[in-house]
Amino acid sequence: MLAAQAPEPVGTLAQALAHTERLMQRAPALAVEQADEILRAVPGHPAALLLRAAATRRTGDAVAARAALAGLTAARPGWAAALTELGQAHAMLGEEEVAIAALRRATAADPDHGPAWLALADALRARGELAEADAAYAQHIRASVDDPVLMRAASALCDNDVPTAEQLLRGHLKSKPTDVAAIRMFAELAGRIGRYGDAQTLLERCLELAPGFEAARHNYALVLQRQNKAAEALIEIDRLLDRDPANPGYRALKAATLVRIGDYEGAIGLYEALLAAHREQPRIWMSYGHALKTSGRTADGIAAYRTSLAQQPGLGESWWSLANLKTFRFSDADVAAMRAEIAREDVGAEDRFHLHFALGKALEDAGDYAGSFDHYATGNALRREGLDYDADRTSRRVARARALFTPAFLAARAGQGCADPDPIFILGMPRAGSTLVEQILASHSMVEGTMELPDIDILAKRLGEGDRAAGGEGYPDALARLDPEALAALGRDYLARTRIVRALGRPFFIDKMPNNWLHAGFIHLILPNAKIIDARRHPLGCCLSNFKQHFARGQGFSYSLDDMGRYYADYVALMAHFDSVMPGKIHRVIYERLVDATESEIRRLLDYCGLPFEEACLRFHQTERAVRTASSEQVRRPIFRDAKEHWQNYEPWLEPLKSALGSVLDAYPDAPST
Repeated sequence: MLAAQAPEPVGTLAQALAHTERLMQRAPALAVEQADEILRAVPGHPAALLLRAAATRRTGDAVAARAALAGLTAARPGWAAALTELGQAHAMLGEEEVAIAALRRATAADPDHGPAWLALADALRARGELAEADAAYAQHIRASVDDPVLMRAASALCDNDVPTAEQLLRGHLKSKPTDVAAIRMFAELAGRIGRYGDAQTLLERCLELAPGFEAARHNYALVLQRQNKAAEALIEIDRLLDRDPANPGYRALKAATLVRIGDYEGAIGLYEALLAAHREQPRIWMSYGHALKTSGRTADGIAAYRTSLAQQPGLGESWWSLANLKTFRFSDADVAAMRAEIAREDVGAEDRFHLHFALGKALEDAGDYAGSFDHYATGNALRREGLDYDADRTSRRVARARALFTPAFLAARAGQGCADPDPIFILGMPRAGSTLVEQILASHSMVEGTMELPDIDILAKRLGEGDRAAGGEGYPDALARLDPEALAALGRDYLARTRIVRALGRPFFIDKMPNNWLHAGFIHLILPNAKIIDARRHPLGCCLSNFKQHFARGQGFSYSLDDMGRYYADYVALMAHFDSVMPGKIHRVIYERLVDATESEIRRLLDYCGLPFEEACLRFHQTERAVRTASSEQVRRPIFRDAKEHWQNYEPWLEPLKSALGSVLDAYPDAPST
């Protein structure tokens, strides 16, 4: 309650204050008038003053609210509720640092004031400090419950003691299955360990019991977004915005979700409205830059990144975002600024490795390949520390797929699956020319380019989890136990999941998730008429390009030359297996051949896809569309040849990669093509 730490009123005054607080949730302007009535009767009453300021903030007048709250907190420095409101007013005005400072004062003044912890978690999350945000959020849960068992469970969550928290919550929910606070806490636990499906189910139950539980609805929207259920997430976000249209966290979440479905113009509009109201938001400026860059507005994207760095010079991801434009060149002043930031002892691990990647690119462009490689190697080593990638696990997955997909296995399932021919899958290694292939095909009048879609991997994981729960061996072995209708249903499910990104209504669409090479057999079973294109590039050029690239997520193999070489070799081995057991099914595009004989390779590609030749495919660089990958600027230019042997500049440092590649390196010039 906002008035909890004010002098306790009695009688009709208490009722008037309670009524004003309830009114504030649905009609803040009326709550301001009600607070004024109370203050006429009881001038200067602290609780009424706080309610008036809080309601004023909710009407959107954060400037007036900030002024009133500054006076209240000066008079009562330890009033956590007032400090919380002050922090939220600063946040609405884009005063990020001051907001977080006020909220930290609130939590220090009263560690049991749950709203302060929640507001602090939101502010930290908006700033990108996710670990601290999770910790603050756990403290919010702890402070918001009064049941002794839930308090112990929340404390365990604060300590990241997941087993203890899970045991306590399971026991509590057996006796109190409708306790929405416990259900929400269990959902937080499930989300923290990546069990988003369980988190979704729990939050749906929570909202069924308490539809007005806004914090749970916010969690629900986040969980849906993380599962790539953007359409469902947008419904929940809009419900939140109906209640609190000025909430910057909700607006930022909606913008990020629109980006997920390729609605960049919608996202750009939201970011612009947010930044008009909250100028000092370096991470929002950065996200705005991402959307601008992807939609082809490169100069505007650069300006947005520059603004984010002017506000937070050590924001490594913005430096890397500039480097990741590929066609951008850093100035000497930029290099000096990055060196100064990386020399600071207090720079965070994430900012540090982003800075190393950006400096690697800056020195590469300057021709200092030794210095460049040193920064790339350091950035990769730092990034690798936080990952659990296991090269042996990938090799085992490949071995299991090769054992499962035999000629007999495939023959027994011929003609099954969903017959729709709509998808064109472009797969293989990242940085192998897949974006170029996509841009060529998306220039055709019958083909829509989308993005790297995670849906095949999501379906495979869901299938594997279900099989293991039933006592099976998981994916891909579970495929052997699926009947024809189950295979067809999976194909239909994929098409339904991806419908949201098909904005142009063209007959065919592209899914260019490179890691789908691990699922080529699965794709063939559930969508036998889909086209599969393997984009391949010289192993040293491709692997080095991955090593120089920091990926926003996934691609855990790419932060070690040894892991990279093994991953590339596993990929080639599995593709060779599918060439053998599914002859002619997969079309291979060799990057170097595409560069040297562009028209003939494009004609071969279109023939494979069953598409008539169109001149626009040769003028692919003139096609205006959003491109999300690291090659977004390069594919807006004609074919360039300078990348073919660029790896030779780094050859002195590539021995670990060559060793891991083994015979694959020697075999590359004779790579098969269909």
